[in-house]
Amino acid sequence: MMNDMQKGIVYGVGVGTGDPELMTLKAVRLIRENHVIAVPGKSAEDSRAYKIAVQSVPELANKELVSIEMPMTKDIKKLTKAHQSGADLIKSYLDKGINVVYLTIGDPTVYCSFSYLQHILEKDNYVVELVSGVASFCAAAARLGIPLCEGEEKLHILPSAPCGNNVTVNDDSAVYAILKTGRDLNNVKSCFSQSYYNIYAVENIGTKNERIFRNSEEFPEKSDYFTTIIARKK
Repeated sequence: MMNDMQKGIVYGVGVGTGDPELMTLKAVRLIRENHVIAVPGKSAEDSRAYKIAVQSVPELANKELVSIEMPMTKDIKKLTKAHQSGADLIKSYLDKGINVVYLTIGDPTVYCSFSYLQHILEKDNYVVELVSGVASFCAAAARLGIPLCEGEEKLHILPSAPCGNNVTVNDDSAVYAILKTGRDLNNVKSCFSQSYYNIYAVENIGTKNERIFRNSEEFPEKSDYFTTIIARKK
């Protein structure tokens, strides 16, 4: 498939949080229909997104895998260089009329590293299409067996850093979902009044290493990076 400019299309495809059965039919189809699959990380086969997807699409192992390194750093220069390098690598396929499917955990519209590549590619007039996946806060609520929000409740979705830095929770009528909290688990917990909120956490949702904590008193001292907290008023 090519667009009118004879360039390939890059698809940012969410594969969900861990359970391969939660991958969408569209995600599975795009992986099957395209040969070049980009995956974040130094080694595609070691990436979380690949390990999820290959369980639903075994033939993924025989595709051309392209590793896009996304360093975990706050150094703007290093990030900018890495993002440009990743975008340029994808462009090298698109310019030949080859589609690229970029796999990402969760959903590609929610705190996703692919967004940085998307901005560069779209600025350079490449076609980008996003394919939704199950986001971590939805998967966490489902595993806990609780509604995420009801009626007129508001839902605040935050990365861990603002709350971990003790920013005041300023809407005590809302439900909070705090993502990727493993490094700040107990700092995030301290942002919420335990007498006012039920505070839950799910670590490594949908994987064999999943752990569910239904009470903040159960929280471990350390948790995996991929931990989601949900705080609901009692």
